[in-house]
Amino acid sequence: MKLKQMLFILVALFLLVAITACGASGNEESDTNEAAEEVYDEQVVLKANNWDFDQETYEVPAGDVTISLENVEGNHGIAIDGTDVTLNGEGNFNTTLEAGEYTIRCTIPCGAGHAQMVATLVVV
Repeated sequence: MKLKQMLFILVALFLLVAITACGASGNEESDTNEAAEEVYDEQVVLKANNWDFDQETYEVPAGDVTISLENVEGNHGIAIDGTDVTLNGEGNFNTTLEAGEYTIRCTIPCGAGHAQMVATLVVV
């Protein structure tokens, strides 16, 4: 009987975390690099909704770029594969990017569509 109770509590806690992940207000402080208070001339703004970004593809020129994340609906974070860019919640991240294509992924579990929450950053 105790095993069933523990299992029930674990499942309930997991569901509570899963349900609240996207429902958070998005006002939490983000992890940003020290230079992120300054916004570079080249900037790309990613707007995150539940389970998708506002664009499938973003384009910026190579060089110094500010990556900004705005949570329109839910609470999201990003990591850009092959770069040092990570944001956990809204904020800015300054980086230097080389030409290429990079995959942007949501890093905060946000429900059933989380695994498909990706976009592409094209640096020209």
